[in-house]
Amino acid sequence: MRVDYDSLAKTVASLTEGEEDRVALMATVACEVHHSDDRFDWTGFYRVVAPELLKIGPYQGGHGCLVIPFSRGVCGAAARTRRVQLVADVDAFPGHIACASSTKSEIVLPVFDQNGDVIAVFDIDSNQPDAFTQADSDALEKLLMDVFKS
Repeated sequence: MRVDYDSLAKTVASLTEGEEDRVALMATVACEVHHSDDRFDWTGFYRVVAPELLKIGPYQGGHGCLVIPFSRGVCGAAARTRRVQLVADVDAFPGHIACASSTKSEIVLPVFDQNGDVIAVFDIDSNQPDAFTQADSDALEKLLMDVFKS
């Protein structure tokens, strides 16, 4: 099954309309995205809880790392650089943190609030190599913007 981003965006919008609690929003997005595509093995948020520090938030899938500094891994790179990290082979990513040995590829997107501050990163892992495309990145960036900047 491959995600239909238009349908996913409509579903998420209807489920989150009027909600302002960030954790509730993150839980809903993680659940809906996770179940939308067979490529998505682990789907969740790492929240900015202190300067240069991420802590696990709502997610779907097996356990994740509890704490990730901005200086480490793919999630840290997305938070630090404020840019999407599209990683075809996690073993080739310098400093990759292996929260799950099954992860082969990953996409991590920074999540911004209405002030342009990074409040979290949205992490999707796949047990397939090179599972994510620029089209995934573009659609997920728009979805996150619609949910967290409105």
